[in-house]
Amino acid sequence: MQVRDFIDLHFSHFNSRELRRAARAYEAHIQAGGKMLVSLAGAMSTARLGRILARAIRADMVHAISCTGANLEEDAFALLAGHEYEEIADWRALRAEDEAALYARGMNRVTDTCIPETVMRHMEERLIERWVRCCAEGQRAMPSEHLLEVLADPQVRQHCRQPQDSWLLAAGEHGVPVFTPGWEDSTTGNMFAAAVYRGEVAHHQCVASGTEQMVELMKWYQQFCAPGDGAPSVGFFQVGGGIAGDFAICAVPTMIQDLEMKEIPFWGYFCQTSDAVTSYGGYSGAVPNEKITWGKLDVHTPKFMIESDATIVVPLILAYLLGD
Repeated sequence: MQVRDFIDLHFSHFNSRELRRAARAYEAHIQAGGKMLVSLAGAMSTARLGRILARAIRADMVHAISCTGANLEEDAFALLAGHEYEEIADWRALRAEDEAALYARGMNRVTDTCIPETVMRHMEERLIERWVRCCAEGQRAMPSEHLLEVLADPQVRQHCRQPQDSWLLAAGEHGVPVFTPGWEDSTTGNMFAAAVYRGEVAHHQCVASGTEQMVELMKWYQQFCAPGDGAPSVGFFQVGGGIAGDFAICAVPTMIQDLEMKEIPFWGYFCQTSDAVTSYGGYSGAVPNEKITWGKLDVHTPKFMIESDATIVVPLILAYLLGD
């Protein structure tokens, strides 16, 4: 039985029905000519979401990505050294001494997976070379653009394994912009700050700031929101919560309220997969209707909130769309 048939048959109630409704609405949105932005929080790249997200990008189902710095770099780390990762089956039982032993070996743990420090240092060397060159030449680029340039180097590319599983490479190949708000809160962002501190990189200006990326996101939205041509406005598929989603979704109220662009439509589809609890007062757990009060969604925007594990839900939705 295909994934699509399985979901249609068995996903009939509660969160499973919400998943089915969200998948069908996503498909209808794309078939009507709409574009889709996907935001990635958490550790989705280390969870290897790229295996199916890359396919969705290549199938023209994803048209922009907003992600944390960790998801950006960890897709590249997995591309270069995923075969060196270590999985820890009993990670909940680790003692502090066990964690210290992993640290001593240079194995950085992300829940049940350890990423070797070596790949991070190799990436650091390549990125610093690019940052130094860009500073000298007066060039400026987003974090994703810097990383894609490093991965395009033949000396680096030869070490890439299973490139078909990299959502970042797929985005680069298909001209899908990747916005990275809060990039400073990542390994490569820390490396950049340290390189500037040491004086190895001359200044901070070679990496585009978050506000600069917001301007580019607003320009992208205006290009694809398609007001008046019959196609729906851009959709928003949010994986997890946090800055990746909060940053990107604010592009619309920024244009409508701060720039007073009255012709800008609200987001045309919204779905969030999160296990955050609304009653705790966190933005990540806010129900979609709350976003109406902030000028992000319209009353008639298709809205879905799936309260579950994104590493389970998102592959199912994308597999449904891909016809697996």
